Amino acid sequence: MAKKIVIIGAGSLGFSSRLTADILTYAGTRDAHFALVDVDHERLAFAEQIAKRIFKEGGYSGATVSATANRAEALPGADFVITSILVGGYEAIQLEIDIAKKYGIDQCIGDTLTPGGIMRCLRTLPVLQEVAHDVMRLCPKAHVLNYTNPMGMLTLGMLQAEPRLKLVGLCHSVQGTSHEWARRLGVEMADVNYECAGINHQAFFTRYEKDGVDLLPRIRQLAENPEIWHGDSTRMEYVKHFGFPVTESSGHVSEYNWWFRKNATTVAQYCDNSKNSWNGGHGYIKTLYDRPEWREEMRKRASWEKPVKLERSVEYGSQIINAVVSGEKTVIYGNVMNGGLISNLPADGVVEVACLVDRNGLQPVAYGKLPPHLAALNRAQMAVQELAVAAVAQRDPELVFQAMAFDPLTAMSCTLDQIRAMTRELMAAHKKWTPIMEGRLPGEKPLMFTAKAAKVEAHHDQAEENMG
Repeated sequence: MAKKIVIIGAGSLGFSSRLTADILTYAGTRDAHFALVDVDHERLAFAEQIAKRIFKEGGYSGATVSATANRAEALPGADFVITSILVGGYEAIQLEIDIAKKYGIDQCIGDTLTPGGIMRCLRTLPVLQEVAHDVMRLCPKAHVLNYTNPMGMLTLGMLQAEPRLKLVGLCHSVQGTSHEWARRLGVEMADVNYECAGINHQAFFTRYEKDGVDLLPRIRQLAENPEIWHGDSTRMEYVKHFGFPVTESSGHVSEYNWWFRKNATTVAQYCDNSKNSWNGGHGYIKTLYDRPEWREEMRKRASWEKPVKLERSVEYGSQIINAVVSGEKTVIYGNVMNGGLISNLPADGVVEVACLVDRNGLQPVAYGKLPPHLAALNRAQMAVQELAVAAVAQRDPELVFQAMAFDPLTAMSCTLDQIRAMTRELMAAHKKWTPIMEGRLPGEKPLMFTAKAAKVEAHHDQAEENMG
């Protein structure tokens, strides 16, 4: 019997077509039915045309497609549900990048932690929790594959809403980074064994070897190679100082901590501010999402002027679906509830670990104990995730402020008064996308002791002058 795959957020510029093409490359899903869902009717129509063109060009005569703006129509009978949505669009992203910059917070991507990630959680998590409720009501046996960021926050919030949901959060950073190091080392990826664990976008390769030979020493040497460092600076700083390679791009890595985006000097030192750089340019996410040509791009895909690649990519989604359908075992890295999988991270948080997949579904593999300094960094970031998710659950704007206050980049850049003012401004600007908050803002606190603070600042300036 043909498998039914629901894609919620199918009107994305390229992602849903990539997954569709991947899924069709496996024998067990060549005749799958793809139920496409999107609230944007024009994008949805293009997505349906592109899917039909993939069927034709790939020779998948048994595959079928339907399209609807109502997910309740699509979900009954689903075997798999894939979520990849964006709430608020470019306008919301622009606001969270630009408002934060007024307060000195320089974000590159801002979709995982930072003010951008927290605001994205506020407007996205309520929608995905409703999706989770609908899945449990209409297709409770379906496997749910979430590709939406902020991955850690959304996976945590969905599982808190529906603990029995068969959910895994998916990213491409583990497989992308593992292949990247294989290329740099000049080895075949098929010959490499590795182990990776942590949280999404901040997981670490604690084992990377070929034929039983530890390659981490060579990775540590390469991290100091100027050609590699200048194209991937903050990730190489992690390797240099912490000893283990981290997942995700340097642009992301630069904004998850206290070290690289302190001021204009350090941004210039560690981050490439060219318009199209993954290596840390300010507001690069705006470049990614400001796509006025999207309509023409989708038209070209639908007409095959710009063909969708029919070869399978490294995305995990199709691998998971094939393993469940065929029983062919595979190992992927997914975001799941910890529950002791990483023993020195919070048990009630979400971690990214290896997962075995077969006909029985997803089975996370216990990792054990992360090196203490890596766990310390993850714990600080997980605290922000926990507060942001709690803010949605309790509809409490004061918890939004607290999440902002403990975010590493925000705390490095601002005083508590500034963070409170910024949080109020961000929430006011996003209120049309966060109805769950009913327009409420964090409490406004009076500024205190400003004259004393000014004296202290002057004293510090004089002290530095004397030391110089």
